[in-house]
Amino acid sequence: METKIIRNQLERIRRRCGFQNGIDVDSNGSRGGLCLAWRDDVTISLRSFSKRHIDVIMEATGEGNRRRFTGFYGSTYIQGKNESWDLLKNLRNAEELPWFVCGDFNEIMYGHEKRGGLPREERYMDAFRTLLTDCHLVDVGYIGNWFTWKRGNLPETNIQERLDRGVTNEDWLSLFLDAIIQHLPHSFSDHCPLLINKKREDNERPKKSFKFEAWWVLEESFAEELRYIWDNSTGELVQKLEKVSIGLTRWASQIRRTDESDRDDENLAELIDTKIQLDYEIDRDEQYWE
Repeated sequence: METKIIRNQLERIRRRCGFQNGIDVDSNGSRGGLCLAWRDDVTISLRSFSKRHIDVIMEATGEGNRRRFTGFYGSTYIQGKNESWDLLKNLRNAEELPWFVCGDFNEIMYGHEKRGGLPREERYMDAFRTLLTDCHLVDVGYIGNWFTWKRGNLPETNIQERLDRGVTNEDWLSLFLDAIIQHLPHSFSDHCPLLINKKREDNERPKKSFKFEAWWVLEESFAEELRYIWDNSTGELVQKLEKVSIGLTRWASQIRRTDESDRDDENLAELIDTKIQLDYEIDRDEQYWE
């Protein structure tokens, strides 16, 4: 997410939070600004940065395994979308490593990721989905509130969207099959913080699960898909099984997306309206005590 803070202020804030190491990108007035901070138990090598991204190689102390992380901030303007997507495509062409991309993409993938306001045009969502497919990136999933950004506290003016997410390639996903992103509560910012856990607790159920579930085998195309993935996987037995797991995860995710896009939104709308009203009451209470 954009910090909206100039580099000198960013550095002071980062150090007060206990992060002596960091990469800070200046804001342009009250717009933009990025920051990546880390402690001494990880080695970070900067690959590239811009006003829309920070791309690094990560290596945990004592592990020796290199992984790639990209903090990404997509354009808020229609005319800047193609520039943002071209940037991510160019980053995709770098060295093949386990790759995790996280941030505010300022775009949704499907209509049900937005509530309130004008419906999102399908061509913009389709361009975002195509971008992730071209970059071989899949959505990690999440737990917590359905949306990561909101504007307007009154029910008639409230707009909520899932603009922030984490996406990975298959190499990263195979290392952290149980990884999950949690949407944390927020009050001061219009975006919620994202907490990435490498291992979810037993009672945490993601909105989009990447674990094998019994309903998969009830799908008519399950056996055919399983056979296709197995026949096209190479390597030793364990490697083939990992590729089958990842392939089935992606296939199941596509089926879920289709199901979600066709579902009845009546119950969803009722829950969201209730949540908006509760947020409104909480904000009023906070203003009173302030």
